[in-house]
Amino acid sequence: MPDTIAPHVQFQYSDARHQADTAIVGMWLFLATEVLFFGGLIFAWLFCRHWQQAGFDAGARETLIAFGTTNLVLLLTASLTFSAGLAWIRLGSTRRLVQCCWLTATLGVVFLMLKSIEWYIDIADHLFPAGAFKLMGVEADGARLFWSFYFVSTGLHAAHMIAGVGVLCWLALRARKRAFSAEWHTPVEVVGLYWSFVDIVWIVLYPLIYLIGRGA
Repeated sequence: MPDTIAPHVQFQYSDARHQADTAIVGMWLFLATEVLFFGGLIFAWLFCRHWQQAGFDAGARETLIAFGTTNLVLLLTASLTFSAGLAWIRLGSTRRLVQCCWLTATLGVVFLMLKSIEWYIDIADHLFPAGAFKLMGVEADGARLFWSFYFVSTGLHAAHMIAGVGVLCWLALRARKRAFSAEWHTPVEVVGLYWSFVDIVWIVLYPLIYLIGRGA
């Protein structure tokens, strides 16, 4: 291995730039598959809503918009704090990066706690699509379908959130050991791409779940 290669550069890469570009492109390819996955789910949601609009609107009116809006604010704030951490490490401040990672992870945990409480209230209110269901009449089938999409999409999003919080904790621990610097912080950029994607998914889900049915 040539002496000019930095210690953090793996043997299969010619230099640090080659490794960084490969990592970022790899994350973009992964996110492309995630877009296809969530995009298919959202397309199916909109397609079914077209044929069951009254039922979907009735189901949406039962959602807890205060929880959804609070979680939207939490994730937007979390994006801001992580972006601040990325800006700090570009300036060489590892300590600020660690603080921003822990703050972002904390906001993510609060999001998950609020979502768990919301799920509990929804299920207690007989809005789980299986078994006894709160809504009756001609709108019941469409409302069941709405709540099926609701639990599937929010459950998948929560799973991605859990992974994101875990990666943020790993990033903070690595940063405490001075693993990153202004010259090399590719993992921070890669995690930032993933976290931004998770936030964008919620920004798309929020109007589908809480707003469209109420505005109908």
